[in-house]
Amino acid sequence: MKLFIGVFLVIVSVLLGYTASGGHLNVLWQPFEFVIILGAATGAFIIGNPTSVLSAMLPNFKRAISGATYSKKDYLELLVLLFTLIKAVKSKGMLFLDPHIDKPEESSMFQKFPKFLKDEKAVSFLCDYLRLLSMGSENPQQMESIMDEELESLEQESHLIISAFQNMADGMPALGIVAAVLGVIHTMGSISQPPEILGKLIGGALVGTFLGVLLSYGFVGPIGNFIKTLHDAEKSYLSCLKTGINSYLGGYPPLIAVEYARKTIEPHHRPTFAELEKAVSNIKDV
Repeated sequence: MKLFIGVFLVIVSVLLGYTASGGHLNVLWQPFEFVIILGAATGAFIIGNPTSVLSAMLPNFKRAISGATYSKKDYLELLVLLFTLIKAVKSKGMLFLDPHIDKPEESSMFQKFPKFLKDEKAVSFLCDYLRLLSMGSENPQQMESIMDEELESLEQESHLIISAFQNMADGMPALGIVAAVLGVIHTMGSISQPPEILGKLIGGALVGTFLGVLLSYGFVGPIGNFIKTLHDAEKSYLSCLKTGINSYLGGYPPLIAVEYARKTIEPHHRPTFAELEKAVSNIKDV
């Protein structure tokens, strides 16, 4: 919804300002300028990026449209999940979690946390490291190093995706100039026409420059920046998980372990200690 509101405001503001100053909307209708700019931008995008980035574009664009990110409520749910897992392991042993981490979608424990369960990357991250713990890997330093490396690889992957969007945005003004130059070439072929016709042809050519700049700074660039925000939020969410797991390995009681994890959350999303304590106070043994 946020994306559509932004797009609407950009379009309405530009067109309203243009028409209010006496501009004619029919001059802006240059479909072939769109074809040149968007087609060339898409082609350059395909040429300049690996298949892994191209396949990630649609899911990332869908995420930008939905605007889905993590809220304070989602982080509180995550902390309660960590508390539940650590408490279960402390009382029943790590092997108790094996059926839950093998098929988390069927787990009665994970089903109590629906937002987390829908996050495939977070579920995979948590279950993979719980599985390592179940197999006997309990070295806190080694586990933290491995998790840091995985988070770094995820950050590198997101950097490629974000750079792809930014490169497309950076190239669109130049492609707008290409469209404008082609329009000027077309105009020069009609140089013998009367001024009123030449004026329309020149105006149509300049629309290419206008569209290139507008598409770049009004749409593609901001969408790329929002996708970066989503990836940063995802990394913060996984970092919270990492801290909770490491705190368990450090031998801390469940409430202290999740308190350490809570401290890694950004202040505007961080539940208070009182909220966390209230949320976990009614957790019963699994």
